[in-house]
Amino acid sequence: MLKITLTSGLVAKKDTQIKVVQALGLRKFGSTVIHADTPVIRGMITKVSHLVTVVSEEGKVPAKLLTGHRARIAAKNAAKSEAKTKTKTKAESK
Repeated sequence: MLKITLTSGLVAKKDTQIKVVQALGLRKFGSTVIHADTPVIRGMITKVSHLVTVVSEEGKVPAKLLTGHRARIAAKNAAKSEAKTKTKTKAESK
């Protein structure tokens, strides 16, 4: 299950983007819906990824949904946390 939140307004957006957001069930800025994790929903999210925030029910952002700048930030954060755990295990083994 995916929790989708509209994080950007629809003023001056393309008609196709507005229709996709409406098809997802989002009405106005800040509204949230929950959908099953299906290829159709993922495709819709990809079309409007710059307008929405997606979180799985477990609280993690699915890696496949991250694109561009968000993907780079997530990769950096993952590398930092991995480096921290490695240094902790090295310190504990001494």
